[in-house]
Amino acid sequence: MNFGILVRGALATVTMGASNSMEGAAWFMSRYSLALIFHILLGAIVTSINLPTAAAQPQTQAQTQTQTQRGPTDVVREFYKAMREHRFKDAWALTIYKPAVQDLTAEEMEDLRPTFESRAAAVPEQIEITGERIQGNIATVFVKVPLGDSTAQVVSEPVNLMNSGGAWIIGTEADDAEVKKKGRRFFLDALIEENQNNIVELLKRLVAVQGLYAQQNNGAFGDLAALVKANLMSNEVANPNVIGYNLHITVNPDNKGYTVTAEPTRHGRTGKLSFWMDQTGLIKSADNGGKPLRGK
Repeated sequence: MNFGILVRGALATVTMGASNSMEGAAWFMSRYSLALIFHILLGAIVTSINLPTAAAQPQTQAQTQTQTQRGPTDVVREFYKAMREHRFKDAWALTIYKPAVQDLTAEEMEDLRPTFESRAAAVPEQIEITGERIQGNIATVFVKVPLGDSTAQVVSEPVNLMNSGGAWIIGTEADDAEVKKKGRRFFLDALIEENQNNIVELLKRLVAVQGLYAQQNNGAFGDLAALVKANLMSNEVANPNVIGYNLHITVNPDNKGYTVTAEPTRHGRTGKLSFWMDQTGLIKSADNGGKPLRGK
């Protein structure tokens, strides 16, 4: 499945202090990561709204009537607006992801809210749409996005839409089928997988972080508070509401070794696997019902 419709970046970044090897450390997301749902959200540019329309293919009378009600460009623009206003269910209702949110409970929406809000924060007040192309029941709206995070150069990226039941929605038929298959579990399972993948990447990088800390502290390792204080890890890593996990670093009495454990804050909601690692970098994981995992 390809989430390229809405996806600009497939990674989230946790800043880990001033070390060149640690700074901007990327937590790479999985194929079904929530981060993979936000192609345009992470790349839109604040400019004036100018909507030149490319030459469209001949349309039927029914299609023309539908466009008068809400055309592809209108849908894309309203999607951005709803995201900026944190009307997340309204926003996803304009996409193929409607089945993934329409039956979520208020508590489940709260679990997803931090991720939705972090992505929505990247949406500007205005966007520049450079064109629209309609071919039968398929449409493409072109939105200007940055070529990369470190450059001001922009490119025109396509947002694909399909006509479903007489209304334009963001997405393609192939992806629509998968979302409908997973239904309300689509985002929930994606959140679990993303959090678990993030923890694995964090643990791998933690070995290097501890090595750097030991170099600066006569060979002694540090606990989580010490690593944050040394600006080698961000405060977010210590916040379970951000990472969905309770992370603990226990340093041995001689300060020459340590163990790390991580358990989901809400088992089955923010994660399923518990994790364990020691100073050798050996990572163990298992579904332990949300309880800490013992390495030995």
